[in-house]
Amino acid sequence: MEEKLTYEAALAELTAISKEIESETISVDELASKVKRASELIEFCQAKLKNAEEEVNKIISRMENPEN
Repeated sequence: MEEKLTYEAALAELTAISKEIESETISVDELASKVKRASELIEFCQAKLKNAEEEVNKIISRMENPEN
């Protein structure tokens, strides 16, 4: 069973990948796969943030207009 990825876990993994690339401790053979994974994590984090923003906006809207 695959563990559900959280925003915090994705961000931590992204940070680790970034540090590996910046410190040049990653091999050329692994570089493409790490960059691909980083891209997937960025998309995941962006989607999470967008969903959270939409949910917060809905809550605020309901608070401002309780009759709706």
